[in-house]
Amino acid sequence: MQLRDYLKVEKAADISRTEVGRLGAAVIFLVGVIIYTGASFAHIEQSYMLIAAAVIGAYMAMNIGANDVANNVGPAVGSFAMTMTMAIVIAAFFEAAGAIIAGGDVVSTVKKGIIDPEDIGNSDVFVWVMMGALLGAAIWLNIATWIGAPVSTTHSIVGGVMGAGIAASGWQIVNWNSMALIASSWVISPVVGGLIAAATLYLVKRTVFFQRDPVAAAKRVVPVLIAVMAWAFTTYLALKGIKQLVKVPFSAALLIGLLAGIAVYVLVRPAIARATIRLSADRDGINRLFTIPLIFAAALLSFAHGANDVANAVGPLAGIVDVLEAGDGGSKVAIPLWVMVIGAIGISVGLALFGPKLIRTVGSEITELDRARAFCIALAAAITVIIASQMGLPISSTHVALGGVFGVGFLREFLEQRLGRVVEEVLRHHEGEADFDKVETVLREFQNAPPEDKRRILQTLRQMGSEAVISAAQRKQLQKALKRQLVKRSSLLKIASAWIITVPVSALMAAIFYFALRGMMLP
Repeated sequence: MQLRDYLKVEKAADISRTEVGRLGAAVIFLVGVIIYTGASFAHIEQSYMLIAAAVIGAYMAMNIGANDVANNVGPAVGSFAMTMTMAIVIAAFFEAAGAIIAGGDVVSTVKKGIIDPEDIGNSDVFVWVMMGALLGAAIWLNIATWIGAPVSTTHSIVGGVMGAGIAASGWQIVNWNSMALIASSWVISPVVGGLIAAATLYLVKRTVFFQRDPVAAAKRVVPVLIAVMAWAFTTYLALKGIKQLVKVPFSAALLIGLLAGIAVYVLVRPAIARATIRLSADRDGINRLFTIPLIFAAALLSFAHGANDVANAVGPLAGIVDVLEAGDGGSKVAIPLWVMVIGAIGISVGLALFGPKLIRTVGSEITELDRARAFCIALAAAITVIIASQMGLPISSTHVALGGVFGVGFLREFLEQRLGRVVEEVLRHHEGEADFDKVETVLREFQNAPPEDKRRILQTLRQMGSEAVISAAQRKQLQKALKRQLVKRSSLLKIASAWIITVPVSALMAAIFYFALRGMMLP
């Protein structure tokens, strides 16, 4: 065997050892859940059911961490505002903090009112429904993570509860009005998030990057943008992140956010002024101003996500605990602290072990992100959730964030193609048979240049006059090059397809698991 063959074998073995190590760490966490639950609830008659439910809930929490958290930190990592390790540490800490500190709200075990537990009646059947829902949703999330498709964990558990509920009591148990609202969010969430992100990025381009002196423009505009972000995130956290600790009316949340935005503007403006003195007058220089705001945005999004989406993992588990301990199956139950801790640790473990794949997908595999674009995506996510919460629309934070990524990418394509049409118009006036070498060099530079440099290149073309000559065939090649796609279409198709099938696939799997549990438990 040659040396290169040994190297290939060693590389494959390293990958295998890494995967085995991740799976081993996940198994250790699940075994810890089994030991704790078994020791704490040995007095319960059906303690084995509670142990099984706790393990499934922990598995669901790990899959939430592996799949859903990527939307909070992916843009920051893709824009190199944070390293992967830094993002995982920050996200894991704030996800856990949000889940434990602010995630213990009274939640519906039948998420979004999809089914009414009173229609199930039998407490054993209710436990089987919740376990089937958790297992179906968790396995679908695992599959989605494996294929690299960020999906909504809320929609996954909604589909799970719906499917298991239908299997237990028939189609009439489902609240189809709620399902219609959820289905509408498949379109509303990404479209609204994408439009807000694209509009914000276009504003940044017009007010900063397209100015003659972008550094001076950034000195004026960036403090305002950061203040708007502070307003949005403070309002968002007041409404969604700390609702367990204190109930804040919408008007009060807006006022608190406004005061926070003003305070941040006063603090940030002199710091930005000092920073701009050392900046280079190009895209890289301006992008450095967004680094710290992006880190704060990732932390705050993770805190709010942990406070809200931990219920997707442990809400049904809390219902099972309530039934097995007290024999109750009400539509609303308080989540015990130990259940919240399992959810919080599970999200952090899943993120650390399996999250990097989806973080890379969101941050770099859909479209190229710099820090200004990532900033616009984070800001759009917060604003969209605020608007939707006030209007009562059941949107998905996953769909909003990814819609922002796609919106930014498609805006870049639009601006590239618009400038491409300008180039074609310029060259159309210079047809002839002169040497094409000079114009070809300029065009190649144009194709790879950032938008703020394209104006300079166009001016160079105009100054070349009669030397800027291009044939019809060359113009056709140029047109094709200028219409290059800046959003990866395969990623768009894969993610959109996964969104569409999330609810039905989760429902089908949950129904299968419900029947399996029912078959094992019935005499």
